[in-house]
Amino acid sequence: MINKLKITLIIIFLFVSILMSGFAEQKEKRSNPVSILNTTMGIIEIELFQHAAPETVANFIGLAEGTKTFTDPKSGSQVKRKYFDGLIFHRVIENFMIQGGCPLGTGTGNPGYTFKDEINADSLGLNNMKALTPQGEPNQLLGIRSQEQFNASILAPLFEKMGISTQEELNKRTEEFQALLSEVSVKDVFEGMGYEYRTGIQSYEPLKGYLAMANSGPNTNGSQFFINLIDTPWLIGKHTVFGKVISGMNVVEAIGNVSTDSGNKPNNDIKIISVIIKR
Repeated sequence: MINKLKITLIIIFLFVSILMSGFAEQKEKRSNPVSILNTTMGIIEIELFQHAAPETVANFIGLAEGTKTFTDPKSGSQVKRKYFDGLIFHRVIENFMIQGGCPLGTGTGNPGYTFKDEINADSLGLNNMKALTPQGEPNQLLGIRSQEQFNASILAPLFEKMGISTQEELNKRTEEFQALLSEVSVKDVFEGMGYEYRTGIQSYEPLKGYLAMANSGPNTNGSQFFINLIDTPWLIGKHTVFGKVISGMNVVEAIGNVSTDSGNKPNNDIKIISVIIKR
C-alpha cells in the first residue's frame, strides 16, 4: 500500500513538473513585446527582439508610445507624442523591402538624435567568414565593386596594421603580407569601415519578414526602419535586426507591390494609423 502511494506521488510530481515546464516555456516564448502596426492597408504584428537589441527596441517602443523625447522637425522643439502615428511608408522597393519612420516622409528625417548599432558579429559568424575567396575575390557580403574600394577596405588597413608604407617594405614582407591577407575576416573589414560590434547578445540575419533599422552608416540609427520582402544577406552586419513579422506578412507584401515613383515613394500614401505595443 505504501509503495503504491509512493509511486502515485512520484507520477503526480513528474506530471506537475512537466506541466510547469510547459508553462515556463510558453512564458519564455511570450517574453518579447509585440508591435501592432495598424496601416491603411491592414495590420502587421511584429515580435520585437528585446533579448537581442534591447536599446533599439526601447527606442522604438518609446517613440511608438510617446514616452521618448524627440525633436519636432517643424518647430524644432523637444516634444513627447506618439511618433509613428500618421507617418507614411516613404520608400518601397519591390522584391526588397518597405521602409517607414521618417517624420518628413522623404527619407531624410530623424528624431533629432542617433544611437549605436546593436550587432554581435560573432553570433552572425562574420568573424569566421574570410574577406577573400580562395580565388582572391572579395566576399560578396562586403559589397566591393571596384579596385579602389578593394584597396581602401582591405589593403590599406592591412598595410597600416603591418606598418608598411612603401613598395620596398612590401617587397621584403610579401610572404607575411600574403599570409595575413588570407586571414582577414568579413568582420575585420567591416570594423575597418567603422562598424562597432557587441558581445553578449544574439543577433539575427536580415531575412524575409524581419524588421531592421535603416541607417546612413555605422551608429546612425534614429527612427527609420524597414521590413524585408526577401532575404538580404548583403545587409548582414550593417543593420540592427530587432524584430520579425508574426502576422500580416500578406499586408507587408501588398505594400511591397504598390506602384511607386522614380524615387521609390508610393504614388498613393500608405500611412501608419497607429502603433500599439503588447507586452
